[in-house]
Amino acid sequence: MTRIDDTFARLKAAGKKGFVSYIMAGDPDLETSLALMKGLPAAGVDIIELGMPFTDPMADGPTIQLAGQRALESGQTLEKTLHMAREFRKGDSTTPIVMMGYYNPIYSHGVDRFLTDAKAAGIDGLIVVDLPPEEDSELCLPAQAAGLNFIRLATPTTDAKRLPKVLQNTSGFVYYVSITGITGAAAAQSVDVAPEVARIKASTDLPVIVGFGITTPEQAKAIASVADGCVVGSAIVKDIGSGMSVQDVLAKVAALAAGAHAA
Repeated sequence: MTRIDDTFARLKAAGKKGFVSYIMAGDPDLETSLALMKGLPAAGVDIIELGMPFTDPMADGPTIQLAGQRALESGQTLEKTLHMAREFRKGDSTTPIVMMGYYNPIYSHGVDRFLTDAKAAGIDGLIVVDLPPEEDSELCLPAQAAGLNFIRLATPTTDAKRLPKVLQNTSGFVYYVSITGITGAAAAQSVDVAPEVARIKASTDLPVIVGFGITTPEQAKAIASVADGCVVGSAIVKDIGSGMSVQDVLAKVAALAAGAHAA
């Protein structure tokens, strides 16, 4: 049982849906990013997705691409992202942290070294969007052997033939991408999401969390009502990029979390 498993068990027992928030590590700088991260649980966040800045993202829209650029320009590295997790864990031993990004920084760090460092830093899971199931031996299987959940994305184009392969070594939860396209590109619609979530849940006992295209508390409530919870990333990152204060960003996060929890 990981912290992620514990969190979903607790939510289920309480009859609540989960709220997951994404921030880019080091955006706009390490100090601000860490302050935001530390404030997320009190704002109602059940699971934190911590983005690993990378120069060449493939699934991210302009908002999160710019966040990655700001982070890299401020000197953020993978080691500093792990440092953020270690600092966060000094005050919070229960909120799960999922590192999300691309394989290149992990590969450059060295897979074995990364898994050892991530586990020691208190990381609970990984979402690595450019490693398909065919590459499970690269990172997925070693990560699970190290006690980390490996969370896979399913999309509107994941058909019945492909879905079993996607679910094969997935753990923690399934991340359903509500739209066809990049992050922040369109609004998620619960009427479209509901049958897709039901289709995935017919093939797995894992929680299904929906992300991409959720920007308001009302949308968070609507999407969470047809899934086990929702993820908000671009809407939060956009506020950070606008120069909004940590306090004001966390207030908006709290409103989004309240929406999801009201589902």
